[in-house]
Amino acid sequence: MADTLHSLTALGQPAPLTHQVGPCRIEERFDVALASVACRKGRAADVARAAKGAGIPLPEPARFTAGNPWSAFWVAPEMWFVEAPFASHEDIVAQVKPVFGDAASVTEQTDAWVRFDVSAPDLAPLMERLSNVDFARAPDGFATRTVIEHLGCYLIRHGKGEVTIYGARSSAQSLLHCLEVTAASLL
Repeated sequence: MADTLHSLTALGQPAPLTHQVGPCRIEERFDVALASVACRKGRAADVARAAKGAGIPLPEPARFTAGNPWSAFWVAPEMWFVEAPFASHEDIVAQVKPVFGDAASVTEQTDAWVRFDVSAPDLAPLMERLSNVDFARAPDGFATRTVIEHLGCYLIRHGKGEVTIYGARSSAQSLLHCLEVTAASLL
């Protein structure tokens, strides 16, 4: 029987796409595994201890922490999204769940989200049109949930000219369209 199953990116392509709009680069990322980690009631200290032992960062509210191989950003009280390279962590839950045991609920998130890394010399003009985040004043490593074009998204500021945006996979095309149209309006 012929092999008919192939993985596709959130944009429906066999490989991630990169879009250039003037100085703005919008890159779909398909190489990051994602899982949520939520403390169970009364187990925050156990989760913190386990994460520290495994080298999994659990940042403070509104923060992102990069690491190797684990990175993470805060999404709610006692809840984080943990990232790792997809090539080595395709089944991220199988690798994260044993770290926390019954102290946390760990849920696969990779296929629920689309990730766009956006870069330009200065993203503040673009981001101020897209969301209510004061991007120019936000520190590097700032992470928050926001709304972009009526879509709930997570935004992570890596620097003046670098941001990661996570949006619902089911709205990947709409989010990309919004990013492209808004970037083009600044030309």
